[in-house]
Order: sequence, then C-alpha cells, then structure tokens
Amino acid sequence: MVLSSGISFNVLGHGSEDHSGAAIVPGLPDCQILAAARLFDGIDFPHENKAVLIEGNKIKQIGALAELSSLCANQLDLGDSTILPGFIESHAHITFQNVNKNSVLKHGITTVQDTGGPLMAAEGGQGTLRLLSVGPIIQAVGGYPLNVFGGGEGGLDKIAIQVASVAEAEQVVTDLVAGGATAIKLALEPGGETGAPWMQPHDGHAPPETPWPMLSQDIANAIVAKAHALGKRVLVHAGENTGFERALNAGVDEFAHIPCAEIKEDLLQRAVDQGVTFVTTIDTLASCVDTATGKGIHSNTMSLTSKGAKFIYGSEIGHDNVPWGINGEEFHMMLHLTSGESIDFTDVVNVFKAATSKAGEHLGLAPLGTIAPDAPADIIAVRGNPFEKFKILEYPDLVLSGGRAVVNNYINHSSEEKINCFFNWAEGKYSGALAPTGAATQVSGVYSYRYYPETKAYLGVSSADHHLYYLKEDDGQLHDQGLLVNWLPVSECN
Repeated sequence: MVLSSGISFNVLGHGSEDHSGAAIVPGLPDCQILAAARLFDGIDFPHENKAVLIEGNKIKQIGALAELSSLCANQLDLGDSTILPGFIESHAHITFQNVNKNSVLKHGITTVQDTGGPLMAAEGGQGTLRLLSVGPIIQAVGGYPLNVFGGGEGGLDKIAIQVASVAEAEQVVTDLVAGGATAIKLALEPGGETGAPWMQPHDGHAPPETPWPMLSQDIANAIVAKAHALGKRVLVHAGENTGFERALNAGVDEFAHIPCAEIKEDLLQRAVDQGVTFVTTIDTLASCVDTATGKGIHSNTMSLTSKGAKFIYGSEIGHDNVPWGINGEEFHMMLHLTSGESIDFTDVVNVFKAATSKAGEHLGLAPLGTIAPDAPADIIAVRGNPFEKFKILEYPDLVLSGGRAVVNNYINHSSEEKINCFFNWAEGKYSGALAPTGAATQVSGVYSYRYYPETKAYLGVSSADHHLYYLKEDDGQLHDQGLLVNWLPVSECN
C-alpha cells in the first residue's frame, strides 16, 4: 500500500526490527477473565467449565464463570477449548542455534531451559519467551561437544568451555553463576553410541574417532560440589555407562537426556535411588537403538519407569527435526514409554504435568507451570481436547506471557468498530504524535489506517497479523507496537 509521500507500510515488512526505541508497550489490563469448557491447572485432572481471573501479570483466582464474573468486566469465553499453563521446555539450544524466540512462544512454550550455548542473563516472561540460560557446557579438553560442533577452545560465548583441572573447573562454575547461569551443565561423553545424533556428520565432517576425552571423576566431583555450594542444579550429558556412572558418583541432579546406549540395570536403579531427574528428549534420540540387542533409549525409559524414575518434558528445541514449540510426538512417546504395562488417564495427565507443574518445581520456580493463585499468567489455550489428541497442542489459539497476549485467535481483532474505537482513544492518549484528531479511517490491502498530516504519521492495523503499526514519514521506520488485542483492554475498546 503506497501512501501519500510514497512511503509504504510494507516498506520494511512485518518481520523488520525496530531499532529506534520508539515502540510503545501498552500497560496490562487491570484484570481479565478467561473461561472454557476445560481447564487444566497443571496439577489435577482437567476441570470442566472453569474460568481463570488474571490481575496484571499474575493469576488471582480459579472458579466457575458465574462466581468470577462480577469481579472483572473484561471477559473472554473460549467455548469448546482447553485452558492450560504455558509449557516448559527443559532442554533447548535456542541461543546456540539462533532459534526465533517469538516462534517458540507462539507455539505454546512460554519457558525454556537453554542447555548449552552462549551465557545469557535470564530474560522474558512479560510477553516474551522466558529464557533460563545454563550457558556453555563444561567439558574435557579435546572432548565433546566442541570436538563435534566446533568453537575452538570454547568460552562463555560458545556451546562449551574446556577445563583441565579442579581449579579451572571451580573457577568456570563461579564465572557462570556470576554471569547469570540458572544451572550448570557438564559433558561426560566418550562417544560411540549407535544412532546418536552426535555420532552423525556435522557440517560435512565425520565425528572424531572414539573414545573421546572425558572429565575425570575428581573434576566432575568438583563441578557438582561448587555448583551446589552456589545454590545451582547440575545437569549432565551422559549417553553410556562410563559417563553415566561418573555422573552418579559426582551427585548430579539431572540427566539432560535419557541415555542413548543401554545402561546397566544397577546404575538405573541407583539413579532412581539418588532422586535424579531425567529430561526425556525421546523423539530427538529415537534412533538410539543398538541394532544387535534392540536396546537403547526406549528400553532405558521403560526400565526407569518400572523403577519409579522422575521425568520432565524436553524436546531439544534447536535440533533440526523437532518443532520450535510444543512437540506432540514427544508427548506421544512419553505416554507409551512411561506408563508401564497399560495406559490409563492418570498416565496422560502425568505427561502434561511433566511439561508444566513438575518442570516448574524442578527448576525451583513453582508455581510457574500451574494455573493457581500468584502463579505467573503464562497461559495457553487450544480448541478441543488435547488430552484426546496431543497434536493440537502444537498450534495454540491463545498464548499469554505474563498476562500479555502473544497469540489470540478467539477475538475478531479487525472489526471496524474496535479499530475505530482504538484510533479515537489513541488520538487522545498520544495527541503529540497523532495530530490533528478526527482523521478518517482508510482501508487498503491488509491495512486499516489513519494519516495525521500535522505530525506526518500513520497509525495502522494489519489484518494479516493483527498487529498495530506506527510510521513517521521523517524516518520511514515501521514500528511494530504488538498485537492490537493487548491494546483493546487498555483503551476500553474490548
């Protein structure tokens, strides 16, 4: 759409970045109520015909719509849908693989544990992906993962960092924690497992000959002891018996994968006895099967289940063959491998808990992962019943992060009445940027817009993505102001 001075709202496109700092973020509504045919609070079986009251960025109350209705006029009934807590991905490589964080969030993952990559301060939770950075993996000199993925000597800005002594290891842990690491990860991986992704060529290069150098027991012990002294959990990548046993001896808290190679039964039992948590990533490592024995990640998962192991959901976002969001196939494999000899509805609910409340507890962030009073208002909703069909989870129709809408397919964002109401409100609220008031709304292509000749500015709503855009003729920058649905409650045009 070409406007009066030859400037187009499409000049930079919806994917452009605004570096001017001029974007305005609307305040959160004082309150909002969501109601649906089903609500899963992250803990118990789904409840029928429930509603959730949100105040600001926190959940205030759960109850029947009739009970809550008088507490807030800003209400949205989702009909035959299911409301759930935002999902928690406990194994991802968002930063290292340059994954689009907004894509992850829009597909229902509201919190990610980033387990191997450049160290980042914790971020998100207010309309953006909540990212918990573990930082680089601590590894042996010449070992995994730098020997497979590259990165020279490694460092705090790489996928891994090498240590050769107890003193070096303790210093690296100290530096990681000081830099904002929410947990510490080490690699105890000599390589050689059948079907493992790390045994496949990367960037056209075959992996080095095995066995690969591994951290000594003393160094592994020192890493765990130092991390625990600083109040941090320890994750480990260990894919076979030698590294698995060394990790147990060191006292790790979490296996970042269910191991790829067949693990001895006494070691699996010991892991359960020590209370270690396993992140699943079963879909990602589905090829980890020894063709000679038929054993591998599937048999390890079933054996751990029989012993009472603790599992949390992880799909390894950033891997080239898993979705950038909720992974329905991971749910499917978890259900069939962690349910014992038969499957009942409790098993289905346990899979959902592994991606919500159980994950939040393990991360030390409860009540994150629940829909409960004082929990963050990280909420998703899907049309239909995901307890009957996991696949619909991959395409949520509603995503809230800290009470702020990221996706909302339940509202007719582009109704003429709402758009004109909002434009009128914006002209009064931002009179210095939108003058003179009373401009006529025009429609061209996907845009409904108003032009303000005194300030030489445009304000428009796109029916393509339901975002609000602002453009100044002077700089030609298209400023994305976010979903219109986030502005409607603030402008009282909902």
